[in-house]
Amino acid sequence: MEDAVKVQLAFTRTGRGHTYDFYAVYNGHGGSQVALECRDRMHLIVAEEVVRRWPMTESESGCWEDTMVESFKRLDVEVSADQELTMHDGVEPGLNKTVGSTALVAVVGEKRIIVANCGVSRAVLSRGGSAVTLSSDHKPNRPDELQRIEEAGGKVIESDGYRVGGVLTTSRSIGDHNLKPSVICEPEVTTMERLEEDEFLILASDGLWDVISNEMACVIVRNCLSAGLKPDDAASLLTRIAISRDKQAHSSFAIKSNHTLFQE
Repeated sequence: MEDAVKVQLAFTRTGRGHTYDFYAVYNGHGGSQVALECRDRMHLIVAEEVVRRWPMTESESGCWEDTMVESFKRLDVEVSADQELTMHDGVEPGLNKTVGSTALVAVVGEKRIIVANCGVSRAVLSRGGSAVTLSSDHKPNRPDELQRIEEAGGKVIESDGYRVGGVLTTSRSIGDHNLKPSVICEPEVTTMERLEEDEFLILASDGLWDVISNEMACVIVRNCLSAGLKPDDAASLLTRIAISRDKQAHSSFAIKSNHTLFQE
């Protein structure tokens, strides 16, 4: 298993005394090292950046965006340094430069949700019975991503799906330093004000979203919670359904789907 999940409640507090919780999904590839480092370090780095950048007025959502972008960049630098150290320790040169992980982070406070996404995982909010997407998948064939990759000197090749350099199915990630500058670590950040009708938030890797729509995932979770089941039970059911559907469509392999969800 190359994926990792992190939940850290009350992981930071802003200068105005507002407490935030941390939720994240890391979808590793080429090995589990980067996903595990993201799990262990990302929430700590974000908390450090909050302390460094605050106090701020709560209306300055741009400060949250700067905090997230800088946190992802810091972690990517750490991963790069660790990979270089491993190479000098006798591992085949370049081997660990092929390891990476997508990163989907949700910072949740009393008044707002901040989502930072780097890769093909997705955050979906159920609001008043409707599915609201809070992140955009970084697919190599997404028009703006394709243009960026080609301007950076890279290529997107169709080989069992669209892949950067014919290798990677995501155009943004932590790590994957052999594919830079085509593959970047900068997240796209969305800030959403919370409303009374907000029900729950689903964070999941592409293993789920490739076979279950945003709307269907929300229906499944809503039915589970209405029946008195816990969020963990709903997440497990989503995984079982996704695996079942994937086996029907692609019998040669099973999907990976990491997830975390919460209910207010």
